[in-house]
Amino acid sequence: MVRAESLIALKFQRLQNWQISQRFIPPNRSAPQTTAGGGSRGGSRSLEGKETLTPLMPPIKLGLTLAERPTFYWFVPQMPGQTAHFSLLEDNRIFYETTFKLPNESGIIGFTLPTKAPSLEVGKKYHWYMSIASSSEELADEISVEGWVERIQPTADLLKQIARTNPKQLSQVYATSGIWYEVLDTLVKQRLTEPSDRTVMANWQALLESVGLNNLVSKPLLNSCNSQTK
Repeated sequence: MVRAESLIALKFQRLQNWQISQRFIPPNRSAPQTTAGGGSRGGSRSLEGKETLTPLMPPIKLGLTLAERPTFYWFVPQMPGQTAHFSLLEDNRIFYETTFKLPNESGIIGFTLPTKAPSLEVGKKYHWYMSIASSSEELADEISVEGWVERIQPTADLLKQIARTNPKQLSQVYATSGIWYEVLDTLVKQRLTEPSDRTVMANWQALLESVGLNNLVSKPLLNSCNSQTK
């Protein structure tokens, strides 16, 4: 009996450690300078005086990625029939831009750079904007949020760690390595494939709370958006 209780306690402790490790450890990067003024651009913006358009990003608005074409996520309030404009800038020049249709309900959406988009180069920072036209007379004609993405080259040790890690624990590797876009995308996919898994939900909560996005923990995940650019 004592042996069984000890095993249960050990298993619970390991589960706690796994969940705690989902806390995001930011990389050693300074916050990038933004070109936004006091108008429509910012970290989160209110639409129709209710919920806010919010990017899923760390406080400094810079995230690292290993991908040539990462996935970006935002919480979008309910705005039937609205279209979003996404632009990615390199050295203040348009690197890629497109539009996509927003869902009719509020929730978290994702947008992956399509294969027709140029791949991100290692070591470069790209500045992105996501904007939505507003019909409210109290707000600017366009409400926009912004962020940054930097693609990095993984070290040999990190590649080995990724290769030998159980897929269910892969988000832990990304979180402790400061690779934002991958840890977020990994947990989103786990939530979509295993919506009833309490461990996945606990890890999701720990990640968002570690970057101050507590209010988005319970928001639904919606379908990913597709580019409308021809």
